[in-house]
Amino acid sequence: MSEKAELNAEEALVVFTPSGKRGSFPVGTPVLDAARQLGVDIDSVCGGRGICGRCQVTPSVGDFPKFKMKSKAEHLSEAGAKEARYREKRGMKDDRRLSCSTTIQGDIVVDVPADSQVHKQVVRKRAEVRNIEIDPVVRLHYIEVEEPDMHKPTGDMERVKEALKDQWDIEVTRADLPVMQKLQKALRDGEWKITAAVRYDGELVYVWPGFHGKSYGLAVDVGSTTMSVHLTDLQTGEVVSSVGAMNPQIRFGEDLMSRVSYVMMNPGGEQEMMKAVRETLNFLAGQAATEAGIDLTDILEMVLVGNPIMHHLILGINPVELGWAPFALATNGSVTVWASELDVSVNPGARAYFLPCVAGHVGADAASVVLAEGPQYRDEVTLVVDVGTNAEIVLGNKERLLACSSPTGPALEGAQISSGQRAAAGAIERVRIDPETLEPRFRVIGAGSWSDEEMFEQETARTGVTGICGSGIIEVLAEMFLAGILSADGIIDGSMAAKTDRIVPEGRTFSYILHRGEPEIRVTQADVRAIQLAKGALYAGAQLLVDRLGKPVERVVLAGAFGSHIDAKYAMVLGLIPDCKLDMVASVGNAAGTGARIALLNRGARYEIEKLVAEIEKIETAVEAKFQDHFVESMAFPHKTAPYPNLKEAVKMPEPKVLSDSDGGDDGEGGGRRRRRRRAS
Repeated sequence: MSEKAELNAEEALVVFTPSGKRGSFPVGTPVLDAARQLGVDIDSVCGGRGICGRCQVTPSVGDFPKFKMKSKAEHLSEAGAKEARYREKRGMKDDRRLSCSTTIQGDIVVDVPADSQVHKQVVRKRAEVRNIEIDPVVRLHYIEVEEPDMHKPTGDMERVKEALKDQWDIEVTRADLPVMQKLQKALRDGEWKITAAVRYDGELVYVWPGFHGKSYGLAVDVGSTTMSVHLTDLQTGEVVSSVGAMNPQIRFGEDLMSRVSYVMMNPGGEQEMMKAVRETLNFLAGQAATEAGIDLTDILEMVLVGNPIMHHLILGINPVELGWAPFALATNGSVTVWASELDVSVNPGARAYFLPCVAGHVGADAASVVLAEGPQYRDEVTLVVDVGTNAEIVLGNKERLLACSSPTGPALEGAQISSGQRAAAGAIERVRIDPETLEPRFRVIGAGSWSDEEMFEQETARTGVTGICGSGIIEVLAEMFLAGILSADGIIDGSMAAKTDRIVPEGRTFSYILHRGEPEIRVTQADVRAIQLAKGALYAGAQLLVDRLGKPVERVVLAGAFGSHIDAKYAMVLGLIPDCKLDMVASVGNAAGTGARIALLNRGARYEIEKLVAEIEKIETAVEAKFQDHFVESMAFPHKTAPYPNLKEAVKMPEPKVLSDSDGGDDGEGGGRRRRRRRAS
């Protein structure tokens, strides 16, 4: 036997970490080939041609007793021309090697970094929430296609299918017209080398000439007030740009039911609203692509979530059946359509996937929040609340989940409040009231100082103090209650005017002046009542679920734009949420958008949420007799009968206050009635 033949007959042990998979391979075997034979999770778009750089590995050097081997750097081949070219053009860490261009020369331990794994994970910021495993519905594959030959008269598409089968073991089952229209030019421009985007079901989605390494998707949350779009890299999970805009349907109605009413009174109104929201979505897709510096054809997939009415309107489905009982959805299952059918100008082969809706007024956005927050995996009974003009509520744990919606209205977002506004620069978002002097201090969005600090005027010179947003109105009412300005029944105590000139008469009721200046910002009795109605509806919906489950709430998750800014202590002081330990209340921001991103990056998550939604028990508050009883009792601060022991351990609650007729009463509008005696302002 020749020396060369002896060398080829030699075998070396290769161990891959962190998987621990191992095997013996002939010397000279590419590391990537060994990994594939062992089923090791290493990414590659170019198929081992040293172009994409996704198959990077790190050799581990030293003694490894548990593997009974000594791993040396020289047990891998020296860097060749392909590897040197990639390192020069694209850059690579000094200790990294391209596994496709590196061969095994002896016993070696090879580490596969997380960013080189096909099913890599995107680490979530909150430790208690599971990470996202990347397994998108569409992937890129670089192939070299056999050129046409007079002696082999097969079409270009057939030879592309053959190349995908030979080089990637992928069976292409279909290719739509836009792909066939582009295919021949792409093949010839790429000198018979192309990159193919293929869906998991074998559909050829798109082709590019030569090597193309970019693929993106859009995670879209279509809220009734705002729309947000997150442009996400389908291969790394990174959000490369996020953009948002007001939902243009607001001009047809502030809340959901007013938009349904618009359709009822204006035949064809659903088409107007559909056009408005689709135009904004298309604009946001273009804006996100421009910010990220990518081409729109690089966007291969969309996932959309929203409440049932938004879901129907963006699909062009008339939502009038959701305007009255039994609140029938056109479909509560997941929906997949062409992105072009939504008038969104992305890749012509892109699909748009809508998560399933839970029930008539518990939408795909609630399903998305469940997917993001995972109460179905926990032992603790978790209350998940997506706060908006219509609160969507889910309660349960790994044994059982229940869901309902509750008509909170827009007050919690700053609407229908006398000085209320959206959360924007200049809006009061934090409030503290001195319990002795009853003097307030506050912070506004866009400024870091409090109103009683030196830098405040300078920091707010450009924006001024413009109004009060949702988190601000929650805090000021809670502080007014803790300071004794508000009674448990929600009446502003006019007798406190003797202690401060900030309590002033207003008609037959009283108001509290939070900010003097232009504009003057007051908290009126009508403002208090609007919040009482909203929080009463929210608590009553949650309590219905607690009744049905038969177990108390142990953990609370607040989602949505409002939920991300609210202080858990103040939410509980007002009785917005049931009692539990304060450290078990979490604000998670746009969890619906996060859930959409999970479904975008992991196709298994789609099957998971579709199955889970079918198992969630739906409670319809409109037909539950106890809802009204819970609603009436929950109008009080924090509640008329619920004891709130955990809150009382953490916060010093005021002594119960009973107002006399001269100090307060009911004027029929929810305010205190003044009798004869006027208070000095």
